[in-house]
Amino acid sequence: MPSQLSKFFINASCREYAHPWTDDCISTTAGLGLHALQESLRIYSTVYVVTFLMKGKIPSKEDIGKTILGILQSTAFLSWSAFSYSMFICTLRRVLGSFNVLTVSFLPSFLSSLSAIFIERPSRRTLLCLYVSNIATETLFRMGQARGYYSPISRGETYIFAVSMAVLFYFYRSKTNKQDSVYKILRVLVEKYEETEYFKENCLQHNISPCSANECSKESSKKKHNGSNKPWEKNIFMKSLALYKKIIETVKVLGKHITCPHPHSCAYYILIGSVKLFSFGLTAQLVISLVFQIKKLLRKPQIIKSVIFKKNNFNLAVFLGSFTGLYRLVSCSLRRFLQKDSSYHAIPAGFIGGLAFLSYNNSTVALYFMWKALQLLWNDLVEKEIVPEIKGFVILLYCFSTAVLFHVAILEPQLLRSSYWKFLCNISGDRIAVMSRIPLDQFGFQSTKYLAEVLRKTNTTNKKLYSF
Repeated sequence: MPSQLSKFFINASCREYAHPWTDDCISTTAGLGLHALQESLRIYSTVYVVTFLMKGKIPSKEDIGKTILGILQSTAFLSWSAFSYSMFICTLRRVLGSFNVLTVSFLPSFLSSLSAIFIERPSRRTLLCLYVSNIATETLFRMGQARGYYSPISRGETYIFAVSMAVLFYFYRSKTNKQDSVYKILRVLVEKYEETEYFKENCLQHNISPCSANECSKESSKKKHNGSNKPWEKNIFMKSLALYKKIIETVKVLGKHITCPHPHSCAYYILIGSVKLFSFGLTAQLVISLVFQIKKLLRKPQIIKSVIFKKNNFNLAVFLGSFTGLYRLVSCSLRRFLQKDSSYHAIPAGFIGGLAFLSYNNSTVALYFMWKALQLLWNDLVEKEIVPEIKGFVILLYCFSTAVLFHVAILEPQLLRSSYWKFLCNISGDRIAVMSRIPLDQFGFQSTKYLAEVLRKTNTTNKKLYSF
């Protein structure tokens, strides 16, 4: 990797670089736009329909109309991004008379993103910004690492995730406005009992704790079975079930601090949360593994055992169970030690719980929560008038992040996440791969060499022929 570019400008025509299959810039732009239109319609039809079905309700005419409108609007946004990207490449070449390191991809992508984002619904712009910023952050880190600016930190994703969760849970405990989707994820992890609203509504207004520590024992005593001589009680399974219930009932009444907002004992709160999230994580991972291996399973059903008992299937379950258990353990311990409940308890609890990410260690997940934490932190600082509100910041960040990704896809494709490279190939009909890197090798990035490696790695091709 060169420390500086060997040449800033290249004297190449549009055909030599952008569309080597034809001389016509207009037909090239139209061809890319039409292919992107079809692919975008397929992608967003699937996304919107699946999202709609997950709501689990019978659709009304209004719901169907909104869904169709959303599909068309998002399709127009993505297809215009592709169409205008090609258009701006050729336009800038004609205006400036040559290509330079910025106009081969970065600037055209920035301008196409800027013109396209206004087509998309405002409610989706922040989500799109978070998605591309996540990938762009990882890409920029790889670029710096490749240039020798720094070395990777072992388990760095875990530290990023832990700090992010500390920030997010502090806002979860202290903010009353929880419209952001990330709060739904946090609520799954720690349930409603850690919300400030729950404590205020269910405890303070009655000047009591949410649930008496002995409430469970009263309930359980009412549920004791009579007729111990019944034959079914001799069954081993039923005896095991009875023993399990007895253990659970005992754990429920072990006691809790008066400031703890959860019902039943702290031990039960920690244990049941860990088991619940462990089961959820294991089930989700098994379903995903089976879905992705469905073709192999149909051909070789005997491999189902190896698919189910694969070691990696337990990573998500261990992470979710450990995170929930650690967060609740630290929260309850701090309430007992400090004799009060506070939103600040969420900071050490979130950080220590976040260390459970060691068992999962996914950079995509870590960066997503990092950006969400930064978003909420910035919004809070704006509300407190500590920093000024920057109009259009989300749009500018989206355009910059997308421009970085397209710039790297053209000049340094080996640094781009494989999944995003495949997405670009799908949306462009592999035109992003067919664009010639030979003229760009003058910049010193060895783009042609690394493109060939990426094509082999991702099983994509640059050998396609196009009519326009």
